[in-house]
This record gives sequence, C-alpha cells and structure tokens, in this order.
Amino acid sequence: MPGHHRTHSFRAQAYRWTGAVLLACIGLSGCGGLPPNGGRQPSYSLPVGTATPLARAAQSDRPADASPRADSGFGLLASSEAAYGSRAALIEAATRTLDLQYYSIHYDSSTEALLQRLRAAARRGVRIRILIDDFNAAGDNIKVLALDNEPNVQVRMFNPLPGPRRSQFGRIVSSLLDFQRVQQRMHNKLLVADSALAVTGGRNLSNEYFGQGESSNFLDLDVLVAGRIVGPLTQSFDTYWNDKLAYPVRTLLTDAEQKSLDAAAASASPAPSAADDPAARDSAAQPQTPASVPLATPPGAAAIARDIEACRLKLVWAPATLLVDQPSKIGSDDPADPDETAVGGLLALAETARRDLLIVSPYFVPGERMMKTFTGLRQRGVRVRVLTNSLASNDAPLAHVGYARYREALLKLGVELYELQSHGDGDGRVRIIGSTPGSRSSLHSKALVVDDRFAAIGSMNLDLRSKIQNTEVGLVVRSRALSQQLSGHIENAIARSYRVELRNGKLLWHPPASSQGTPHAAPLETEPDAGAGLRLLLRLVGPLAPDELL
Repeated sequence: MPGHHRTHSFRAQAYRWTGAVLLACIGLSGCGGLPPNGGRQPSYSLPVGTATPLARAAQSDRPADASPRADSGFGLLASSEAAYGSRAALIEAATRTLDLQYYSIHYDSSTEALLQRLRAAARRGVRIRILIDDFNAAGDNIKVLALDNEPNVQVRMFNPLPGPRRSQFGRIVSSLLDFQRVQQRMHNKLLVADSALAVTGGRNLSNEYFGQGESSNFLDLDVLVAGRIVGPLTQSFDTYWNDKLAYPVRTLLTDAEQKSLDAAAASASPAPSAADDPAARDSAAQPQTPASVPLATPPGAAAIARDIEACRLKLVWAPATLLVDQPSKIGSDDPADPDETAVGGLLALAETARRDLLIVSPYFVPGERMMKTFTGLRQRGVRVRVLTNSLASNDAPLAHVGYARYREALLKLGVELYELQSHGDGDGRVRIIGSTPGSRSSLHSKALVVDDRFAAIGSMNLDLRSKIQNTEVGLVVRSRALSQQLSGHIENAIARSYRVELRNGKLLWHPPASSQGTPHAAPLETEPDAGAGLRLLLRLVGPLAPDELL
C-alpha cells in the first residue's frame, strides 16, 4: 500500500509486538524472567578539563566577549552528512572517554563504519561505555554487541527483554507477564566525547537516519553541544548507566550467543585512523568494512575533523537547560508526575509563547493536557503551527490515528497543521531537514521554537507515549540566532508539506507549490498518497488503541 514502508522505529515494531502478544496470551500462561543483574560495577564520567584536543577546541570556540550566562555552545546538525560526520569525527578525535546512549543501534553499513572507529579508539586507550535500549538488540543487530569483547569497552542493555535474541517473538513470549515494563523504552540519544563535546537529538544509529536507506529515510535533527551543558548531559548518562535496569550485556546472552559474538569480535579489525595516516583524513568517511557489509556512509567526517583540530566549530553560545527523564520512569509502581517529565518541560516552555509557537513532532498525539495549552495560546492570539507526518509518510500508521482524533479540534482552535509529503517533487534539488532527494521520506525530527527566542531539540515527541511511557532527553536554548536557524529549517519543510484545512466541516489537504514555480494544485479530499485499504484499516482498528500507547 502506498506510504506503508518498513522502518526501525519503536512504534512500527511495537504495534506488531502488541498483536503478537495478544495472540501469545491466548495460548500461553508462562513467562521467563531476567537473570540477576550481578557483576556490575558503577562507573562515572571522567573530568578531563582542558587536557584533550576536544576540550581545547570547545574552550577556544567560545567568544571572548560572550556573557557569563552564554556558557554553552550549539551547532545544528540538520543534514545527514553533518550528523554522521560529527559522530565519526568525535569518535576519532577522542583521547580519554566516549559515552554512547541510544534507543536503537542497527547493524548496517553506516553503523559498522562507526563501530570500527570505536574499536580503533578502544585500542588506543579510550574508555568506551555504550548503553543501548534492549528492544531492537536481536537478529543481526546482536553483532553490535560484539564490541563488548574489546578492551576498554563496556556494553550495557537497558530495560532488557528475556528470551533468545534470534527470535523477537520468543522474547515477546518470555515477557508476557511483564508487558507494562517491556513496552516502556529508553528513547534517549546521546554521544559524549572526552566530557567536552556531545551530540544529542532525534537520530538513532542506522542507515535510514543518515540518508543511506535503500527505499526510505528519516528526516531528522541533532545538535552539536559544547560548554557547561555537557556536564549535565554526562551526569544523565551516568544516572542511566548505573541504574538497576542497565545490565552488562554478558549477563543476558546464552552460551551460543556469546560464542557467536566472540567469533565476530575476533574477526573485527579497526578502521584506519586519520591521525595515523594523513591520506585517511580525506577519506575518513570511507573506512574498510567487512565484505559482507557494503559501505554506504555519507561524506562529512573529514571536514568536521579538520574544524575540530583547528578550533573553528563556529557554535552559537547561549544559556541552556537540560530536560531529561529519570530512568525510574520505567518499571516504577510510582509513575512520575507527567508535568515533571521532559515533555512536561516542553509544554511549560510552550505556554510562555507571546507571538509564535512552531512545533515539529513526527508522532503528534496531544491529549487533554496539550489541548488545554493550545487553547490558552490561541485565546491569547499566539500563532501555533505544527509540522507532523502525513499518513503516507508515517512509518507507524497507527500513530497517525491518535493525531487524526484531534485534527479537527486543533483546526477549529486556529492551530495551523502541516503534514509532510512522503516524496519530494522530483526535481532532485529539494532537501528537507537532511533528506535524500528521490527517496521516500518520514519525519523524525523533534523540535520547538518559541517567539524566535527559545529553541528546543531532543528525542521527545509531543505525544502521550513520550510524556508517560518512554524516557527522553532534550535541550532548551535561549538564543535568537539558534532559534532563527532552526525556524529556517522548519519553514523550508513546511513549504514542502501539505497544509490541512477544515472547510464546511470537511478536511482538505492543500499540496505545496512546486519548486519549479508551478502553482498550488487543487486541494485533496482524502489523506494524500495513502491507499484506500490503509485508510479503511485505520478506521477499523484506530478506535481500539488508547492515546498513551500510540
């Protein structure tokens, strides 16, 4: 069906999981448990001062005339090249420590190239800690865990699922009696190098997040971070790393799985280091990978590495606040106050808007609390614009159901709604927040701009799953310069999206104008680019799904 493409998002898999769980519940009543979380030693981030090249680059980038409050630096990573290149460059430049925290790390060509850089870093003495949510660590993705065999590397799995990793269904069955905990996930995304520079935002690690997917790619957004705010980011990593739900990977593997990883680790070789081989600097995005993994990484690492070495990051320096959920949000009998979560912090920020609120959320399910916020803003005359996925561009169509429930009410309030096209207009030049021309696109960026004064970027969607179920991390930056940069990227995406209108009680979708100057086409009366079968399925199934699980 048009618009129904395969991706690795939590929701796309969670809905398939839910159906499988229901079927399994009919015939099964037993459940496997998790092993003891033993042999785990606490560890913490390493303060490095100005002793590393990355620390010196971060310190040198701050303007001498910056105000005392402008103590943190930020650079938008809106293109897939910049996002991938920054990660690769930070890994290669690190000399003391690397901390990685991700919801999903898939074993594919772009990830393997990063893993080889991590191996090389470990072998030159860098301490590496990798924390992965356990939801996707099965099948081929288990090969990522082989990094735990490297000296100086520890891998831990957060909120693990019991059962054999060769079969997702087997893990589902083993988790039946603990479904509430299992469907909650650590959604944070963070990489910190030498406690001096960090990357955070919406991207997981896989081809689709770096413009390398064969048929579809996520449009996403990250930010490069320096200065004071890196400290709270590293502290948040430590909190999760030392939490009771963080299991050393070896405690979760069967003997057969461990033997397989031992063999994979023994055959791995490090990528060439740009520091050791000047010729490798200009091909830093093209390390050697195993023949079974075709390399398809975007360029960009070499240029960013040179900028780091020359201390010319050109960041925007401004005050900032970290929004991060506590790991106890998962599996707790005493759930957190929703207003005290990362999403609650975003809503509190949104309520300060005086003129304009601009929102990007791929999964947008407002719920009662958010609708009250939007109502209050509109009553004060604040312009509210929201960019989200169309049904065709949404990688998890059921999530679209939750949004569709509120669509008419939002339009009646005067909220402006825009839905992303699943394809560009085909001229080969259109690029929306890091998209690859000609590929199917699915929005994955999460951002908010208030009055061109505050910019927020993170892992959280404006929906009840992010607010109540998953853990999230994000940054709020008080900066007109950064806010205007972010607004420009969002405005570009809006210009290439459908504008939704409610006319005489009927929804209409206005196509964007062509980049070649063609005027707007006539509005559509059905969900654009989505087949009738998919629309019918959602109408039948949609009413059964609660907002907080979408």
